[in-house]
Amino acid sequence: MTDTLQLEKTLWQAADKLRNNMDAAEYKHVVLGLIFLKYISDAFDEHYRYLKSIEAETGADPEDKDEYTADKIFYVPPSARWKWLQGRAKLPTIGKDIDDAMDAIEKDNPSLKGVLPKDYARPALDKQRLGELIDLIGSITLSKNGSGKGKDVLGFVFEYFLGQFADAEGKKGGQFYTPQSIVKLLVEMLSPEAEKRVYDGACGSGGMFVQSEDFIEIHEHRKGKISIFGQESNPTTYKLAKMNLAIRGIDAKIELGDTLMNDKFPELKVDYVIANPPFNVSDYNINKAETHKWKYGIPPTGNANYAWLQHFVSKLAPYGTAGIVLANGSMSSEIATEGQIRKELIEADLVDCMVALPSQLFYNTQISACLWFLARNKEGNSKLRNRNHEVLFIDARELGTMISRKQRELTDIDIFKVAETYHNWRSPELFTKDYQDVPGFCKSANIQEVRKNNYILTPGRYIDFKAVEDDGVAFEEKMQNLTATLAEQMQKANELDEAIKNNLAKIGFKING
Repeated sequence: MTDTLQLEKTLWQAADKLRNNMDAAEYKHVVLGLIFLKYISDAFDEHYRYLKSIEAETGADPEDKDEYTADKIFYVPPSARWKWLQGRAKLPTIGKDIDDAMDAIEKDNPSLKGVLPKDYARPALDKQRLGELIDLIGSITLSKNGSGKGKDVLGFVFEYFLGQFADAEGKKGGQFYTPQSIVKLLVEMLSPEAEKRVYDGACGSGGMFVQSEDFIEIHEHRKGKISIFGQESNPTTYKLAKMNLAIRGIDAKIELGDTLMNDKFPELKVDYVIANPPFNVSDYNINKAETHKWKYGIPPTGNANYAWLQHFVSKLAPYGTAGIVLANGSMSSEIATEGQIRKELIEADLVDCMVALPSQLFYNTQISACLWFLARNKEGNSKLRNRNHEVLFIDARELGTMISRKQRELTDIDIFKVAETYHNWRSPELFTKDYQDVPGFCKSANIQEVRKNNYILTPGRYIDFKAVEDDGVAFEEKMQNLTATLAEQMQKANELDEAIKNNLAKIGFKING
């Protein structure tokens, strides 16, 4: 992993040098489109060599498109293969060659129709730098033993570049990218199982799904066994999601459209919802005809937070769970109907856990964020401890490490600490440790306590203060020591002041007073 990270950094530094005066938002599609093209070409070449090796024995045709689609590999026509394009990288026509290659790939692979960027021939794009970029990306190769590790590297590079572009673009870039440590925390806490359904109605570039697949592969040694459903309203981000999932070999049903107004999966029920909808969106509409979604109250105009919460609740199957990132204000807001909706969600025993996150985790906002975990049928779920009408509160605000002047990241240790606490509280089958409240960090509160706090869900309202360690020194002695220290400091200050006055007098300054 360290070698991969170093490769990612080296590639980013090299690619960023080629950016010249191009805006990061524009350059993003140039680079990510080429990485995707390299990925599908490498995957094709690997299978092509395999078909060649068995051609004489089985009659397999390496140029038969069906030989690839049967194995869920994109067919790449000759004029779109990386080797052919890299051979033309120094030609002034390379931009048009790439556009033609993208067109040809979409024609042969209907699932990619309208997804690939096709604007490489535009005059504003320096063709010499484009050729250098092709050579750079061409340096990422498949492993010689045919294990396909090169494709995994391309996947990591694609995800790394998404994050770097989000950072480079600032607020605009962060809209399509949730920092990886937050995604990992959500996935670790939800612990998705194979053969289940996962949904994200604000799926951005698809990072939630990538991490979910990785989690299952690590923990269950299986891949591609969960059913993935997503919707994204931004056409450009939708295309990024399609490419990001395809480059990781993840089969998913991703739809384009406004989730709250035009739900593309109206009948869908899932085992897991994992989402980071845009914070505090004021300009939004809901489909009021979907009355089953708004049974806890019509969300107010001017803030979509409680529209998203209720939408995700509506998607949960019996015993389904959801992990949702929202702004901190969602935990305590009394604006219009929000307080009443929160009360109804709590009284319906849908709120399972609340996590206060540290600041500076996001690329695009300084707004403090929290995690909502929702669960259906807590009382009837035999796999769980008897936690009906209880809420677990976790204060993670002191966790995380600064990775740059403006960016904080949750470490693996931080993520494990929070996830382990949740699982110890929730599921004895997953963890054997007994849950205990920890002052300053976590508290399990019952419905009576939540009612007393007017249904406000801010963890600080419930978690006991962290005790200050006793150093064995009596209070009176501490005060005496403090007084003596202050007196000593005052004496030194007076002596310094007198010395300055004397020196100024010597050089002719008259000191008044």
